[in-house]
Amino acid sequence: MEYYSPRTAVEVERDFDEFARSRQAHLRRTAYLLCGDWHLAEDLTQTALAKLYAVWRRVRKDAPDGYARKVLYRTFVDETRRRRWWERPRAYEYDATAPAHDPELRVTLLAALRQVPARSRAVLVLRFWEDQSVEATAAALGCSVGTVKSQTSRGLDALRRILGDTPLAPSSWSGGGDGTGKDTGTDYLTAGW
Repeated sequence: MEYYSPRTAVEVERDFDEFARSRQAHLRRTAYLLCGDWHLAEDLTQTALAKLYAVWRRVRKDAPDGYARKVLYRTFVDETRRRRWWERPRAYEYDATAPAHDPELRVTLLAALRQVPARSRAVLVLRFWEDQSVEATAAALGCSVGTVKSQTSRGLDALRRILGDTPLAPSSWSGGGDGTGKDTGTDYLTAGW
């Protein structure tokens, strides 16, 4: 067991406090994408930060951002498995600020994402919201690269089934689509997010 002087303990606590304050809003937004409810997102963020605090001395020098994401996603998946998230309102209200160019598209995509199974949703949020690579997503979720690829495929298939014939007009998005008005596969996931 390592010995820490009182001064070191204070520094460690101060480091964690600075990290938590700087990353809490980002973690909460990500948690909201996962669970679709701001109150549950706050609970999920606080639980993840509490778990991170328990191992902060060990993690603070390595990659605290990556570890925080890993803890957040794993906490979400664990809580979903426990069926704690069943206490959802019937109508999913997304009060996140939508981009000015197409607020209806954003609401449609968020509502569709909310219907994707938890594990696939976690992969989609990491891959397309957090813009993580397949390898980084696998590391964050503690699974293989193949699992990330299959969950991405399943999640995108689920979104396509959910969205059905919903017109997504990629040519009207800034930076999205190829300008032809055709859906090119995953462009709808990055547009406006």
